[in-house]
Amino acid sequence: MTTLALSGMALNHLVLPLYQPPAEGNIYRWLKWTRRGLIVAIIALGYGFYLLLGAQQDLANLGIVAFVATLQFLPGVLSVLYWPTANRRGFIAGLLAGIAVWAVSMLLPLIGNLQGFYIPWLNMIYVLDDTSWHMAAIASLAANVLLFTLISLFTNASPEEVGAAEACAVDNVRRPQRRELHAVSPQEFATQLAKPLGAKAAQKEVEQALRDLYLPFDERRPYALRRLRDRIEANLSGLMGPSVAQDMVETFLPYKSGSEKYVTEDIHFIESRLEDYHSRLTGLAAELDALRRYHRQTLQELPMGVCSLAEDQEILMWNRAMEELTGIVAQRVVGSRLETIAEPWKSLLTGFASLPDEHLHKQKLGLDGQTRWLNLHKAAINEPLAPGNSGLVVLVEDLTDTQMLEDKLVHSERLASIGRLAAGVAHEIGNPITGIACLAQNLREEREEDGELKEISSQILEQTKRVSRIVQSLMSFAHAGAHQHSDEAVCLAVVAQDAIGLLALNRRNFEVHFYNLCNPEHWAVGDPQRLAQVLINLLSNARDASPAGSAVRVRSEVSEHTVDLIVEDEGSGISKAIMDRLFEPFFTTKEPGEGTGLGLALVYSIVEEHYGQITIDSPADPEQQRGTRIRVTLPRHVDATSTVNRDRREN
Repeated sequence: MTTLALSGMALNHLVLPLYQPPAEGNIYRWLKWTRRGLIVAIIALGYGFYLLLGAQQDLANLGIVAFVATLQFLPGVLSVLYWPTANRRGFIAGLLAGIAVWAVSMLLPLIGNLQGFYIPWLNMIYVLDDTSWHMAAIASLAANVLLFTLISLFTNASPEEVGAAEACAVDNVRRPQRRELHAVSPQEFATQLAKPLGAKAAQKEVEQALRDLYLPFDERRPYALRRLRDRIEANLSGLMGPSVAQDMVETFLPYKSGSEKYVTEDIHFIESRLEDYHSRLTGLAAELDALRRYHRQTLQELPMGVCSLAEDQEILMWNRAMEELTGIVAQRVVGSRLETIAEPWKSLLTGFASLPDEHLHKQKLGLDGQTRWLNLHKAAINEPLAPGNSGLVVLVEDLTDTQMLEDKLVHSERLASIGRLAAGVAHEIGNPITGIACLAQNLREEREEDGELKEISSQILEQTKRVSRIVQSLMSFAHAGAHQHSDEAVCLAVVAQDAIGLLALNRRNFEVHFYNLCNPEHWAVGDPQRLAQVLINLLSNARDASPAGSAVRVRSEVSEHTVDLIVEDEGSGISKAIMDRLFEPFFTTKEPGEGTGLGLALVYSIVEEHYGQITIDSPADPEQQRGTRIRVTLPRHVDATSTVNRDRREN
């Protein structure tokens, strides 16, 4: 076991710093055979030392001499853990002094088979035996510690030594620095490491480090790439030694040349390390960690989105409210640059971060076919090790619900205004309509012999009734009151034909073909004029959505207690994003000036007054992804005679 351990140490600390294998060959095979050669060499040296002693010393003396030699490393080991002031010069000087005293007082008498020697400044004869070896041990260790301490106190440690001391100190959490790497992906890591290791070995080491960290191969976050670099260095240290691994990583996976001007602590990494370490903290450290965890949990659970940014716009924090608002999980975005997140958040947040304004109110944002309103706030914060207000914390407040309530309030006010306006309009329009109706009646009675003129007069009277009903419907809808309509038997085929006939007066209707496929035996209970108004609105919308030369069909279906009136077109269909808003007042997809947004709202109101339902299926043709089907379900009218006949047939 000792030989195996010594062979690894000799390979990592003696052979590899002086000679590295070529990248063209198999580095793993070279390391394996070199280690085997070192094992043979160490065994041969041990045997040579045995021959040098001449088999004249017992194991007890050999063990004591070896133990005192090993003891010379004790000051260095303890200083690594408990004395950060110690440096390399002091350790080497103390080690050399201790080894020199040990060699003179213990090794030479052992090899030379000396019984003892005279020490002039102590005026004594030193004899190496079972009762005096402790004096040599104390003397060598005292010389080591004295020289180690003095040189360490009067010389300065290098930055590398300070970093190593902080990393190895007891009760100290390593505080890595955030710097930008040249390589921006694991594939670039493999390409750079292929120069010293070879392509196959480099790819294997990168993939192993990714598996150790549970990272995907397409990872591009700067934070994750820094962790990958550290992991590769740790893996190479076990394979080739720490000095070779560090030199290789610094040479082929370097930081950018200007990144040392902006160096801060890697807060996210420190947080993750503390989460793993907090159970071992005690005393004041445990209390401070509990306070830190409480403050972080407060930020995580805030009902407002919180995003913390470094000066280089690396995301340091992304709380749960931001996850819910943006749909981006923190695990994928923390440690990445702000410009790498998905739109529209990228443009919104990067633009706000670059603005001098600290507040932006009611920013409109389109997301998944819906509109959101947001308030943005930001404040400058200090980053660790970075002077000045270099970082930013951004707060994102979702005002969508509040804005929708305000819109509903404005809408209610608008409906109230329309109600007041409708009452005046009805009064003003009612007088001339009444006059037109009287003139038409007089004309029909005076010219009864003229059949054509009589027919025209009847049509004028019918249209004046329709205008009066439309005005009354608008007033009823605006005032949210139930319209008093007459319930009578309505033939759906007749209502559909009347609606098609009225639409035929518009020249635009010649671009599409209307087909009335309603069964004349299908009757509903309701107001024929208002049901005709429903069909006119549905058919006009189907006409506007249909391409030229296409067909719009009206058909009916019947069940035991209801009858369905179905309107189908061959248009492009209705988007799922706006399906739920079709019956909202003033909502329209048409160009300004072409639609008021009241047609389907009036249809919905009339159908509800008739105790019916309206449903929309789009696309009507799933294979071709086109067409819309609107189904209006109404109470069915069944006369007494047909009921009796049906009962007789059943009996």
